[in-house]
Amino acid sequence: MTKRGYHHGNLKQALIEAALSLIEEKGPTGFTLSEAAKTAGVTPAAVYRHFHGREDLIAEAARQGFEMFADLMQYAYDEGQPSALAAFEATGRAYLAFARKHPGHYIAMFESGISVNRTTELSLAANRAKSILEKAADDLSQHIPPEKRPPASMFSAHIWAMSHGVVELYARNAGASSPFPPEDLLETGIGIYLRGLGLVPQDD
Repeated sequence: MTKRGYHHGNLKQALIEAALSLIEEKGPTGFTLSEAAKTAGVTPAAVYRHFHGREDLIAEAARQGFEMFADLMQYAYDEGQPSALAAFEATGRAYLAFARKHPGHYIAMFESGISVNRTTELSLAANRAKSILEKAADDLSQHIPPEKRPPASMFSAHIWAMSHGVVELYARNAGASSPFPPEDLLETGIGIYLRGLGLVPQDD
């Protein structure tokens, strides 16, 4: 693997980028801090200027991922306005797009075993991303009679779980194959869910 040099002042980011490459190649537990240092083109001792261990390095990669993820989710939500349905569906598609474009970040965020409560900064970033999907769900749920309306957190959790399942099984070549594109699987799955809640018309 080609070493990545760094300029004074961005050693921390160079190490994070090295970790992301190694996460994509070997998984979150398949590399050492020494390997991250070598990939970044620095000595192992340099890593400890910024990180106490591999978990701290992965946690920072996850934090950056959640910040990027939240920005993408917010953009998708805003683009769907003023339609609550379009905004909600856009956030679901944004999840899939993020996982494809940023696999290293995605793995650090959701598959590394690092708790989102490991640091305050990581927790805040993760909660920001979650709150955008919950806001989209809450907007849409206002079209459901109050007595039939699920909590927005449950609503969004269902869609998050569906999106995650499509990503894990079909979008990142985890071994399963499907005759349908992941985007179609997610869109139809969300459609079935929303029909069940009475938010989109039933098929004739």
